[in-house]
Amino acid sequence: MRPTTDFAKEGLFNLLQNRLEISGLEVLDLCSGTGNIAYEFCSRGAAKVHCIDAHYPCIAYIKKTAANLEFKQLVARKADLFKYLNQTKERYDLIFSDPPYAMEGLEKLIDLVFERKLLNEGGLLILEHDKHSDFSKHPCFNNQRKYGNVNFTFFESPSE
Repeated sequence: MRPTTDFAKEGLFNLLQNRLEISGLEVLDLCSGTGNIAYEFCSRGAAKVHCIDAHYPCIAYIKKTAANLEFKQLVARKADLFKYLNQTKERYDLIFSDPPYAMEGLEKLIDLVFERKLLNEGGLLILEHDKHSDFSKHPCFNNQRKYGNVNFTFFESPSE
């Protein structure tokens, strides 16, 4: 596991707070790990936060921590991210994904989100990745931000 650094997380949420109203959002956190991004959304009033991770110890930790923090809007589920994206019927305002930096198929992840219309109109996909990945040519690319060694690329759902 490689949790998002506090520096990067602070930068991300400062940017998000200036861009949208977090309170009331429906959020999907893919490759949740420790759940630190999900807890941040919950603490800022997100209405629904779904956490997906392939590793049961991560999901168990997230469930325990969410119960201790009384985050009733958080649901954690063990699942392969590609299977989840292919099967879910949910739609979200914001999808955050922090897959292993060496994971292959990141383009497939981005394409699945948009092909399956998993974002509500105006929704955002945020992908955390290393400095070697460049997604600026993707048709839904919006912008990229760098915080130390952490890169966030933002993709926006096209208007319907």
